[in-house]
Amino acid sequence: MLIGIGGVSRSGKSTLANLLVTHFRKNGKKVIVFHQDDFVFPETQIPKIKNRTDWESPHSIDFPLFEDVLVQFKEKFDVVIAEGLFAFHSDSINALYDRKIFVKISKRTFLIRKAMDTRWGYEPTWFIEHIWGSFQKFGKPSAHVKDMLGVSGEDEFDMDKVIKYIQKGNRS
Repeated sequence: MLIGIGGVSRSGKSTLANLLVTHFRKNGKKVIVFHQDDFVFPETQIPKIKNRTDWESPHSIDFPLFEDVLVQFKEKFDVVIAEGLFAFHSDSINALYDRKIFVKISKRTFLIRKAMDTRWGYEPTWFIEHIWGSFQKFGKPSAHVKDMLGVSGEDEFDMDKVIKYIQKGNRS
């Protein structure tokens, strides 16, 4: 089973992925997570915005490599989880997913969480706004992405709802 998890930066995608790993491993499943951030091109090949590397551009992701890895590992694991800002940007990758989960948060929550995120050092306000804008433009799933579960990343995840959706039609 291949599960895609998308949403804006700091929405809780990795947290949800980790909760699912715990669930599946408790149930004896062989599970692996791939973070889209691990499939970026070398920094010199990524577009710039105001002399900053634009990690928020879909052109920063090596989608063919990401897809190849997902296909390869889907055969080796019971559950493969793919998470990232652009999890639903590629039609060919969308076609691979057995389940799709979109984590939603408000702009206010995003701004609060991003202000507390010091992993990358200081980020100017204009760049944080750019992150939100890029998500609106490129990160949201298009209308033709069907059978997707939307979950709130504002508070704790409703794991019963998530697991029920994943198990729909399966015995996972």
